[in-house]
Amino acid sequence: MNRRRERGIILIFILFIVVCPGTVSAEKSADEPGSLYARSAVLMDADSGRVLFEKEGKKILPMASTTKIMTCIVALENMERDQTGTASENAAIQPKVRMGVREGEVYRLKDLLYAMMLESYNDSAVIIAEEIGGNVESFTKMMDDKAREIGCCNTHFVTPNGLDGEDDEGIHATTAEDLARIMRYCIQESPQKEQFLEITRTRNYQFTDVEGGRSYTCTNHNAFLDMMDGALSGKTGFTADAGYCYIGALQRDGRTFIAALLACGWPQHKEYKWSDMKTLMEYGLENYTYCNIPLETETRDIRVKNGFDREFPYEASCLVETKTDRDRKFIRLLIKPGERVRTEETYASDIQAPVDEGDVVGEVRYLIQDSVVYQDKIVTAAEAARKNYHSCLKVVLQVYGMQMRYGADRES
Repeated sequence: MNRRRERGIILIFILFIVVCPGTVSAEKSADEPGSLYARSAVLMDADSGRVLFEKEGKKILPMASTTKIMTCIVALENMERDQTGTASENAAIQPKVRMGVREGEVYRLKDLLYAMMLESYNDSAVIIAEEIGGNVESFTKMMDDKAREIGCCNTHFVTPNGLDGEDDEGIHATTAEDLARIMRYCIQESPQKEQFLEITRTRNYQFTDVEGGRSYTCTNHNAFLDMMDGALSGKTGFTADAGYCYIGALQRDGRTFIAALLACGWPQHKEYKWSDMKTLMEYGLENYTYCNIPLETETRDIRVKNGFDREFPYEASCLVETKTDRDRKFIRLLIKPGERVRTEETYASDIQAPVDEGDVVGEVRYLIQDSVVYQDKIVTAAEAARKNYHSCLKVVLQVYGMQMRYGADRES
């Protein structure tokens, strides 16, 4: 009888899950986007650089032609006005997708940037790299250096066009988080951000080689630009190893989101990346709004070794007040319901005199979960001289003089 009852309960539970699957997962779906096709994905707040959602966001994977956003921004920051480049044999033998350049032809680099970003031509990327870097290896070193400069820790470039490659330092790869960080630099921080946006948002572009013998018409194949209101920029990519990849940005109602997708399906599933992009961007738009977060931190006094305090001249150290070094009262952050900002203060453990007012002695960090969203320096609010023989002797003499005067007053 008991076994029958147990079996009945189990059967009811199984039917409940099958018939009402949404009931079991409702709490999770409210906190996260729906299921994604991409093996690795990140949604980032472009203003702060904070990762709002990730699915294996730090997994190192090939990134195909999304590489070209870094090629484009490095070229824009290093090329000269009206600079040209000559097609080498290496450029002419690049695989599809390609312009079909011939060795010896000369092109304006500006035109090649449009060809690379709109049509994703592989040979145009090589001409750009060889002209600016001297050769492909030197240019990809420039790309690596830029990646480190903007905080990418798991990115390595071997090719300027995103074709799969490997060298002594590893394979051509990145992470979804690093790729989002690169896009953030391209659209928010680079001195050439306006040029980058102009190129990647252009719908059609026509040009010829310098001699005027060959003409080209380029069409932007970034379908995301017409998919959602506020679509800002983006780049597609595909190789056999990488699968379909995409990096894109959207700006709406004063908020700017970046979404990065790696390994988002293989042929016959080219549309998966668009589904994932819409899922991530809608999640950001529906859940995150700007809030003003007060910057209220209570700092503590620090102990300075060998510091001189006139009130306690015989102590081996002295206390010095500290304060935060900031010029604002609040920060503006994208926050979703339920998120809280917490603070962590850290101080130097061994502070030696002398210290001047304004010396950095620590920092306070503002975090949401484990992500740092803002940080301040903690500095000294006063100075502390180093204790020495003369400072101590002066106090002793002052004290002795006061005692002598006090004794003289009593005798009189």
